[in-house]
Amino acid sequence: MSYYIAKTVKQDFDATVSEVTARLKERGFGVLTDIDVQATLKAKIGADTPKYRILGACNPRFAHEALKLETHLGVLLPCNVIVRETADHQVEVASIDPVASLERAGNEALRGLAETVRKDLSAVIEALGG
Repeated sequence: MSYYIAKTVKQDFDATVSEVTARLKERGFGVLTDIDVQATLKAKIGADTPKYRILGACNPRFAHEALKLETHLGVLLPCNVIVRETADHQVEVASIDPVASLERAGNEALRGLAETVRKDLSAVIEALGG
């Protein structure tokens, strides 16, 4: 089982970040963190890397339900979604597969919730342009 869900899109990097954020919002997710990996690596170690953003997405309703079932689950939250420029200058969007991720908790009660979150994240990625 893969630990992520991904799609390559045919649109501009910044437009993709905006579209991902908007589509997440439509599904009840907010972006709690937005890490510009390219800028961070340039500033901290002088590395020149392709564009790469990590969006820390969270659906408060799902997070609340999950934390009631597993109090330490916060170590696996939020659901990270990346937008990255590939070596051939395409744009790929990928998210964590919550089912694969939450299996590590060993709490079968989380499975249904993880499947719901997977369905929503998959729908976000599939709906992206191009």
